[in-house]
Amino acid sequence: MDYKEQKHIVQTYKKFDIVLERGEGVYLFDDKGKAYLDFASGIGVCALGYAHKAYNTALKAQIDKLIHTSNLFYHEQIATAAANLAKACGLNRVFFTNSGAEAAEGAMKVARKYAFNKGIKGGQFIAMKHSFHGRTLGALSLTANAKYQKPFKPLISGVKFAKFNDFASVERLANEKTCAIFLESVQGEGGINPATREFYANLRKFCDERDILLVADEIQCGMGRSGKFFAYQHFGVLPDVVMSAKALGCGVSVGAFALSEKVAGKSLDFGEHGTTYGGNPLACAAVNAVFSIFEQEKVVQSVAKLTPYLEKALDELVKEFKFIKKRSGLGFMQGLSVDESVKTGDIIKEAQKNALIIISCGTNDLRFLPPLIITQKHIDEMQEKLRQSLKNIAKI
Repeated sequence: MDYKEQKHIVQTYKKFDIVLERGEGVYLFDDKGKAYLDFASGIGVCALGYAHKAYNTALKAQIDKLIHTSNLFYHEQIATAAANLAKACGLNRVFFTNSGAEAAEGAMKVARKYAFNKGIKGGQFIAMKHSFHGRTLGALSLTANAKYQKPFKPLISGVKFAKFNDFASVERLANEKTCAIFLESVQGEGGINPATREFYANLRKFCDERDILLVADEIQCGMGRSGKFFAYQHFGVLPDVVMSAKALGCGVSVGAFALSEKVAGKSLDFGEHGTTYGGNPLACAAVNAVFSIFEQEKVVQSVAKLTPYLEKALDELVKEFKFIKKRSGLGFMQGLSVDESVKTGDIIKEAQKNALIIISCGTNDLRFLPPLIITQKHIDEMQEKLRQSLKNIAKI
């Protein structure tokens, strides 16, 4: 597709041949007026869908008051936003960033400084195979994808990769310099793969015994997508550090990392971390609008209630099509593994013809990240559109 943005935009994304113009509810509309049922939500960002009246009204009001000020001054929105996030995640200290990758960078600095204050220089990290934490150099160092890493080496040193949900592999990699263990509570880019309760519990106990920080990446799986505010809450553990972004702002660029009081008091000090835009009044107004709407519309409760219905709809497709091997996921973060004889890219393009937007992940998986405001009707519509797409693929 020859589109005008290609003349000046750095070409780092292979884009679909669709020009999106507007959104309404859980539908996106292209420049020709075609409506698409959106089961990707901007890769897990637009939890409230599109043109949500209360959300838009809150942002418009803040724009008329104050968009930005430096972090050298106080403002009401950041105080409220920090309190909202702290209450939701169970950790009392918050630093706002502009993205998930920045949250990962900040969490790494927290862990290194925490170790430094114990006399450990050059603290090391354990992350998980098939992980994804971002594309900045630090976050990329924690991302177990050789293709992404190769052109940018050397990366941050001292990172080792354990097998996800295999506690013994973590134990084998740990040493006296290990300062943090990073994991996604539900792996996303590397394939939809939730942590097990046993794995999380063992990590928590291990970190407590060795005074190692347990860092939960909830950038994609957090903010209600799992059926709880944060996915680790399904497993009965509380991390030392939590990374958040995506649905935290529902379209406005904002991320955060949250720390326990203990970690906050023994890590970053004045001047050791900063951001120009992070925590600005507009971004924090978005965060506060999200929390307010989540409460008023009982968004998280709705996800929990509808999850079995979504799982059933996807499971039926697994039974119906031999090249769909299995479903995995948690809440409204679901994946279908596709046999290597069929390319997910072909399914995604066929789905677009049928006015359905889904995306891929892992080696050959379909990924479902719908807005959190979908209803049974939308799940039925998704299933029928995807069923027709899969039937068309089966004929090829």
